[in-house]
Amino acid sequence: MAAFHVMTGASESFARPVVNRISIADVFDALKRGFDDFREKPSHYVFLCLMYPIAGIFLTLWTSGANLLPMVFPLMSGFVLIGPIAAIGLYEISRRREEGLDTSWRHALEVRHSPALPSIVAVGLMLFALFVVWLVTAQTLYTNLLGEVFPRTMTDFTRQVFGTAQGLQLIIWGNLIGFGFALVVLAISVITFPFLLDRDVGAVAAVVTSIRATVINPVPVLLWGLIVAALLVIGTIPVFAGLALVIPILGHATWHLYRKLVAREAV
Repeated sequence: MAAFHVMTGASESFARPVVNRISIADVFDALKRGFDDFREKPSHYVFLCLMYPIAGIFLTLWTSGANLLPMVFPLMSGFVLIGPIAAIGLYEISRRREEGLDTSWRHALEVRHSPALPSIVAVGLMLFALFVVWLVTAQTLYTNLLGEVFPRTMTDFTRQVFGTAQGLQLIIWGNLIGFGFALVVLAISVITFPFLLDRDVGAVAAVVTSIRATVINPVPVLLWGLIVAALLVIGTIPVFAGLALVIPILGHATWHLYRKLVAREAV
């Protein structure tokens, strides 16, 4: 029964909501609305999202200390793949603000009481699996081009990547493959988590709706993906500290993008 609930949600029928066509202006409006949500109580959301820069610093130090320098960039870029999971509590805050309810930060933790939690966990595990596959792919690409012995210092690593023909191939192929992973994740998750929080339709229906929204609105959704990627990169540059600001803004904005892409249920 639990597996069936993940497939179809609270209803026994497969949900197929109306997907709206949106414009580029709608993407920037969603971003503006996300910033407005963040601006209401910025200190609360920064506090809530401090775990992400802390996690980023820990992973960087761990890879450096374990002589896994080539994995630093794949780990940093992997934030794009797991970003939709990271912001799930913020979707709930935006939903509550939209309905005029209390938006204290503790309500972000109430996601654990959502009837759609099994579906949310299922999609989250799928994204995490893609993240792991990306890391394995990145490591395999590196070892095939530059060998199995990782450099011990950042100087050696920089010289190896930017000073050799194999390093140039690594940059080109790594970015192309990473872009492919990012496109897949964007299509299957651009509005999946907000949709599940709003309506318990099941993981499959939510993912299918996300893909439909991407196919119907390729340019706006691709623009959204580029904005997300750019802001996450900017957020990681100052020792990951910017993620405490970037993730809450993007999280709130994702809720508003969902509202624009998926028609509301008839009352």
